[in-house]
Amino acid sequence: MHRGPITRALDYYGRMSRINYWMAIALLAFAIAFGAQAQVAKAPEPETAAEDKAPERSALNASIFYQVVLGELSFNNGDLGAAYSLMLHAARESSEAQLFQRAVDMALSGRDANAAIGAAKAWQQALPQSQEADRYLLQLLIGLNRLPDTLLPLQRSVARAPVPERAALITALTRLYLRASDKTVAADVIEKALSAELANRSSGPAAWAAIGNLRIVAGNRAAALAAARKGAALAPLSDDIASLAINLLDGSSDDLDALLSAYFAAAPTANVRMGYVRKLIELQRYAQALAQVIVLTQAQPDFADAWLVRGSIEFQNQDLQQAQQSLGRYLDALPANRAQDDPDEESLTPRGLVQAYLLLSQIAEKQGDFAKAQSLLARINSPQDTARVQLRRALILSKLGRVEEAMALVRNLPEDDADQARAKLHAQLQVYREARREEEAYALLTQATQQSPQDPDLLYELALSAEKLGQSEAMEKILRRVIALQPDYHAAYNALGYSLAERNQRLPEARALIEKALTFAPNDPFILDSLAWVEFRSGNSAEAVRILRAAYTARPDAEIAAHLGEVLWAMQLRDEANAAWAKGLELHRDNDTLKATILRLRGSL
Repeated sequence: MHRGPITRALDYYGRMSRINYWMAIALLAFAIAFGAQAQVAKAPEPETAAEDKAPERSALNASIFYQVVLGELSFNNGDLGAAYSLMLHAARESSEAQLFQRAVDMALSGRDANAAIGAAKAWQQALPQSQEADRYLLQLLIGLNRLPDTLLPLQRSVARAPVPERAALITALTRLYLRASDKTVAADVIEKALSAELANRSSGPAAWAAIGNLRIVAGNRAAALAAARKGAALAPLSDDIASLAINLLDGSSDDLDALLSAYFAAAPTANVRMGYVRKLIELQRYAQALAQVIVLTQAQPDFADAWLVRGSIEFQNQDLQQAQQSLGRYLDALPANRAQDDPDEESLTPRGLVQAYLLLSQIAEKQGDFAKAQSLLARINSPQDTARVQLRRALILSKLGRVEEAMALVRNLPEDDADQARAKLHAQLQVYREARREEEAYALLTQATQQSPQDPDLLYELALSAEKLGQSEAMEKILRRVIALQPDYHAAYNALGYSLAERNQRLPEARALIEKALTFAPNDPFILDSLAWVEFRSGNSAEAVRILRAAYTARPDAEIAAHLGEVLWAMQLRDEANAAWAKGLELHRDNDTLKATILRLRGSL
């Protein structure tokens, strides 16, 4: 008697484990139904209107489905070679993308890279317009570091894409190369593969941007800059080229600023402008970042993230009223279920909302509304932010004079791993400093550095604590140790240089240290403040005022205001000095440096 595929399959399944047997029966029941459905489908059907036609049927039939089931059962039983062969055969017979994908996945499970590539190539041949097939093949070749082999697949994928979709496809496919281990070879392959597009005004900017971004990660900034200029020559208002220029920004190329100025003067997309804002913040060009994000919130008031960034910069600038308004607009722009006043205890608070609540809590704290500050913290349900939230609660308790309660709160923080232990240590440190208990902070840091003697961050904090206790020689010794451990630790150079300038000692060495810090962080307002202090101590008051004004504009800060006022006072510009100090007191009335400076020079606050 003829034994059909289902009968043969049942014989095979009978030899399987009991679990696989019952799974097989369930799958075969579907296969029988599928086969019956396929038979019915062969009968002629009356013509119907286009909108009434049934959706196109899958190419699967009972025979192909049998191969799929058998392949899956073989896979579950560890026969990966047979599973792959059955699945690939079924994929070729049906030209179903999901079956090709499953064959690739089976080959990868068996660590057979060549078989995976074979299945991906078969997928690409069977469905030549499939972008997913292209992506799988490229991912496999890139993952195996067979970058030269990606040249033809990438060229073919781009060439057959419709012209209106080509730029987006170039961007999507070339992002895969960011995973390549050899970024230089990856960039070379991309430039060669996209050579036909480089002069095209439609797809050329995306191609140059892809090349430029790979050159950046390969460490070839000059080649990336050349790519940006060539792309801008094709289309100066291209989003892709603007994004590349933003990635390249480091303060050393004036023509990039000119390129971006022209782009933003036209009609930039909100996402590109937002990327520019984030880059400006990274470069510590806060005034420019704020100007850009204000433009963005005015143009697109429903762009929630822009309001969050704007509020964060305004908070940093101590413009608390405006920061509170911007953060409120952020909450208003969120979907209703993300900014509810009484969130579900089981739902985690999204990252942006955590940041907003923390900032709003600190604003309330600065305004003396401690109950509101605590209620805002209570809205946060985020395990990864537990230390930050508890720290804010502890600092509120410390301001209320309940220091022991504050310390108990931070001592109960978990320290299951190194990150948690570090967060707990810093929380304790901040509580001690808020309570002006510097001796205990110093003792805590001494113990921590004994346990981690090579940790530059802990040593830096120990140096600052020593300085607060008047131990300048100990501070200098510790900071030099930090520099020896980590030669690019710019904060250590700055702290040591400023300490020498503050004590009016070894000013040439102080200048050299601060200028070294500026090579690592050229726009840091606090390092500029230190440089201005060296100028002042060296008798260059006019230059000191110029630098201090720029630093204060970039970062309104009470200590910078204190220094600016002192230099102006020494220049007999008393009204300007008083105005600078008044602004500083508005920012932080309890700043020790500011208060001491005013009392020393003017005699009263």
